[in-house]
Amino acid sequence: MIRLTRAEQQQRTHDHLLDAGRQVFLRRGFLAATVEEIAADAGYTRGAVYKHFGGKEGLWLAIIEADADGHLQGLREAIARAAGREEVIAALNPADVADKDAAKWSAAAAEVLAATAQQPETAALIAAIQRRHDDEVVALLAEHSRRLGLEPAMPLDQAVVMLGALGIGLALRQTVAPASDPAAILTHVLETVFPPEAT
Repeated sequence: MIRLTRAEQQQRTHDHLLDAGRQVFLRRGFLAATVEEIAADAGYTRGAVYKHFGGKEGLWLAIIEADADGHLQGLREAIARAAGREEVIAALNPADVADKDAAKWSAAAAEVLAATAQQPETAALIAAIQRRHDDEVVALLAEHSRRLGLEPAMPLDQAVVMLGALGIGLALRQTVAPASDPAAILTHVLETVFPPEAT
């Protein structure tokens, strides 16, 4: 058996806690999830959650930051391969908009926003992660819109905020009143934001 260094052990604990946190938040929501349950699912004590993340809110922030980084990497790769408008629209329209986990995650995110509205420091951290993500998506879309000769129908910073809110709203709606085809709704909006070239 290979012995891990202390740093490797700490990284493994960190990763296990992130995975367990993601699963518990999906299963129970943010408000009902407890540090004890997350730690137990990961095979650790609650002290490990506090040591690595400072608590439930810190764990949530680490998860959304990792998810934002993963989303950006996937989007960069998909848009870099895009040869035209249709491929850009496909890259911006996540296949999981109707996915039950996406809906559960959006519900948990709504709980976090409500719970942290009275916690200015935590709210500022969440806003900073979102702002960084949005800024990077705007820069990516601007670069590839120029490359492909696309002319967005609205400023890209506004389009990114609108598309993010719509995606979250559609996923959240799936938890209580499923839309017949949320992907088609998002595609229609994206086609409006990125209109075809005038002939």
